[in-house]
Amino acid sequence: MGMSVTISGATEQDAEQILKLQFLCYQSEAELYGDYSIEPLTQSLASLKAELASGTVLVARLGDEVVASVRGAVDADGTARIDKLIVHPRMQRHGLGGRLLDAIEARLSDGGAVKSFQLFTGHRSEHNLQLYRRHGYEAVARRHVHERLTLVTLAKPVEAGAFVASA
Repeated sequence: MGMSVTISGATEQDAEQILKLQFLCYQSEAELYGDYSIEPLTQSLASLKAELASGTVLVARLGDEVVASVRGAVDADGTARIDKLIVHPRMQRHGLGGRLLDAIEARLSDGGAVKSFQLFTGHRSEHNLQLYRRHGYEAVARRHVHERLTLVTLAKPVEAGAFVASA
């Protein structure tokens, strides 16, 4: 019998698994842009634990294994910033990233203060861009980081009544 993937809030006990998964998942991004000094590859365990304590972090589990994760926080202006959506390479292209994106949007919207969602990705990260566009995000800004990287900021408004269940 196969196991199903469950999505839930992350705990401090998940920190090491999330950090290892993050390191694995961002290897392809670092290779794509020729930059292995990106923050997801250099983040410390202490820094991740601080994010777990201060923001909203969700994980997707297959049994006891964390196979995906996403983070988010809501600014004072009502913008929900979504960050570090990662899915284990063997679990990609099966809809898990979309499920996690929907779950973090629902969780962040739960208090009713969110007016819009925002996230960013690199300009060459076509799979990421396609996923975000399928979920209603549109490019709103570009920031040139260096000759190999331009960050694309994508956003979408919160639709009234769009979220009826939280993860």
